[in-house]
Amino acid sequence: MAPGSNRPKLLVADPRGRVLEHPYLLATVRSGEGPCAPREAPVPLPRHGQLAHLPGRLPVGVDPGTGRLVLVRRMSWRGRSFEASAVAALLPPGYTRTFLPGEVKDGGSPLPQWAYAAAGWLDGPVAWGLRTDRRSHWSPDRFSTADLPRRVEAHLARFPKNRVLLQLRTCALEYRCFTSQNVFYERDEGALPASASCNASCVGCISKQPLEGPPSSHQRIAAGPAAEEMAEVGAFHLSRANGRVMVSFGQGCEGEPLTRFREIAAAIRLMRQRTRRGSININTNGSLPRALEALIDAGLDSVRVSLNSASPDLYEAYFRPHQYQLAQVEETLERARRRGIYVALNLLLFPGVSDRRGEVEALGELIRRHRVEQLQARSLCIDPMQFLEATRGLGAQGPPLGIRRMLAELRQAAPWLRVGNFARGIRERTPRLTSAHPKAKR
Repeated sequence: MAPGSNRPKLLVADPRGRVLEHPYLLATVRSGEGPCAPREAPVPLPRHGQLAHLPGRLPVGVDPGTGRLVLVRRMSWRGRSFEASAVAALLPPGYTRTFLPGEVKDGGSPLPQWAYAAAGWLDGPVAWGLRTDRRSHWSPDRFSTADLPRRVEAHLARFPKNRVLLQLRTCALEYRCFTSQNVFYERDEGALPASASCNASCVGCISKQPLEGPPSSHQRIAAGPAAEEMAEVGAFHLSRANGRVMVSFGQGCEGEPLTRFREIAAAIRLMRQRTRRGSININTNGSLPRALEALIDAGLDSVRVSLNSASPDLYEAYFRPHQYQLAQVEETLERARRRGIYVALNLLLFPGVSDRRGEVEALGELIRRHRVEQLQARSLCIDPMQFLEATRGLGAQGPPLGIRRMLAELRQAAPWLRVGNFARGIRERTPRLTSAHPKAKR
């Protein structure tokens, strides 16, 4: 960015979390290991975006006269001096973070698991992010409405003691999970948690963290539900819901669904006996290729595989897989492509690492190799220092291109690729793929 008064000011927070504009220092961002002056302009903080203070993180600003980085430990405001904390932006659905907050760790506990983006002040709050999906069906305006508790109780009355619904009630009302809430709103993509166990120990897992880690964002489902319980909720949603009708196994409040593929296959068959409507999807780490094929045989028509890198060492440092490797994930993608179901990647993005030249090239090759149809850009919800400490020095190298340029180059490498943030309903998918699967109905 060019120097001048149009550059955003640094934001700092006091111990009570009150956010203030620094009188003269300019905002910084982080790309990977260290804070730096921003290389691109921010956007106004979007509607439903929020500012958050980062306890134990010191803000770093730029002196506009010298261009030097300045670490801010204390600040005075209205005659009162206080210890300063860094400030981040939390972006709403449909946006992808492009830079991390410019901050330095100063002790303290790990940060809660959110996707922290760089923030500043320029005639109002601004953030470093990119609008990557303009569809409005995930707008926060449509969720956590006043009638939601009544809808939850009405649905539970239909299926008393159903463990899937009991878990979704917690997720919808306490965690405000949009996919869970959709089950009770009877619309779009509905969640079907299926598994209490996992065959990976992801550094940023939001449902299971070690004692020394950050608090888990969600409470994982206590036990895997029976096939009939999953089918009961799923078939009702598929037959009654409006909009982009879909049910998805593999939620933030569970482990890896492929570890329960037999029960899920039975549930899919039961659902398809009751309705041919809508789409049945699984969100998975892709660890068990044969298990996925069994689900395709049962009627699965869409898969979204989570990935943070196409480099084996970086992938395994984050996912920490048990008895599988990146090779098995690629085999799952290949089998899904051969069987003609819709294939998407849930790409966990971390600025300064994901966008390194070598990483972008390796990912582009993987997308072309397996004819991936969609890339869902997912800003990784994690304490940035936690991720860097776990993955430092790993992965394909090269200068960071920036998230904006990274996504543009992936589109160029695979012209058919759809980049966004949300799952595609059947009517939004490539006709060749949806018609290739005999059990998918438009």
